[in-house]
Amino acid sequence: MAGPSRFVVHVPFTAPDRAEARQYARMLARVLGRLPEVDPAEATVSPEDDQSVHSRLFCDRLLSGGHRCALRAEHEAPCAVVESDR
Repeated sequence: MAGPSRFVVHVPFTAPDRAEARQYARMLARVLGRLPEVDPAEATVSPEDDQSVHSRLFCDRLLSGGHRCALRAEHEAPCAVVESDR
């Protein structure tokens, strides 16, 4: 039997520019990521009028021990695992 299907929710919001939109979207993804069904590492953001252009929010690089980097995409610091309180 196949596992559960994955879905994507689209929730429009306003922001003064793309940088602020990415920051707000990361916050939303981290908050929703407390739910075990949500995968914040795969979160992206796109302009409402061009939803085919997705910007990755988190690095998600595979690290040792099977963990993934949970820092913002294009970060300059070394990759890190952010402890989850799940």
